[in-house]
Amino acid sequence: MRSLGRRIELLKIIAHPVRVRILDELTKGVKCVTDFEEFLEISQPNVSQHLSLLRRYGVIDYYMDGRLRCYFLRDPIIPDIIKLLNKDYIEELPAPACCPVTKKGKYPGKRRH
Repeated sequence: MRSLGRRIELLKIIAHPVRVRILDELTKGVKCVTDFEEFLEISQPNVSQHLSLLRRYGVIDYYMDGRLRCYFLRDPIIPDIIKLLNKDYIEELPAPACCPVTKKGKYPGKRRH
């Protein structure tokens, strides 16, 4: 079982738009560096940096197919996280009718920012 600290560290590691897109693609199957270059539209060295970081933390790994590095997911929580990130939420959670402690007060209807 993963400690809360390790879960938070994992979220920090994947919390980058490029890495989320990489992981999203890997939920669909094995990909090579050239596959990532095509849809990310960033340089090969930049793609490699992101892949290296994800591999260093055990999120992904690769195997060699000739000269190609073929990447795949290792961490079983990643598909769940990606699925959650891709989910559309239509509404906010409902506001409470009153304070749960005092049973008084009423939510004014607009949130203060």
